[in-house]
Amino acid sequence: AFYLLKLPHHCLCEIKIKLGILLQKPDSAGDLVIPYNEKPEKPAKTQKPSLDEALQWRDSLDKLLQNNYGLASFKSFLKSEFSEENLEFWIACEDYKKIKSPAKMAEKAKQIFEEFIQTEAPKEVNIDHFTKDITMKNLVEPSLSSFDMAQKRIHSLMEKDSLPRFVRSEFYQELIK
Repeated sequence: AFYLLKLPHHCLCEIKIKLGILLQKPDSAGDLVIPYNEKPEKPAKTQKPSLDEALQWRDSLDKLLQNNYGLASFKSFLKSEFSEENLEFWIACEDYKKIKSPAKMAEKAKQIFEEFIQTEAPKEVNIDHFTKDITMKNLVEPSLSSFDMAQKRIHSLMEKDSLPRFVRSEFYQELIK
């Protein structure tokens, strides 16, 4: 573990991605191997969706994110893969857009930047340098749209990468049985 601390940040991100892939069975198996024999967490205090609702999630990340049960299931799945930072960033951006006070907006913008955007942030999301630069410029004078470009990039990444893995996972397969 000590040697991992000496690796450059981009190497650690690559290792994290590869570990997530290794935790999966081949596509033909159609589900995820849950590490440490954990069972999927049942989302608390949310109404289980109908089969039709749950089936819509296969093709729509937005429908999944708008459903409390789906969001909780997706979050549990991402935690099992050690890749929940993208969803946490997306949620933080949604919360940020609800802020009315400029002072609170500036405070929350700084927190989001330090937690998710800045180089070697504790939960750094994988966005390109162009998007990172635009976001940093937007934060000189924070507005409701300061994180829009970064949030769209992360949404797209979850849609193309995380959602297909979630749909093949035990979390989702149990839900649609």
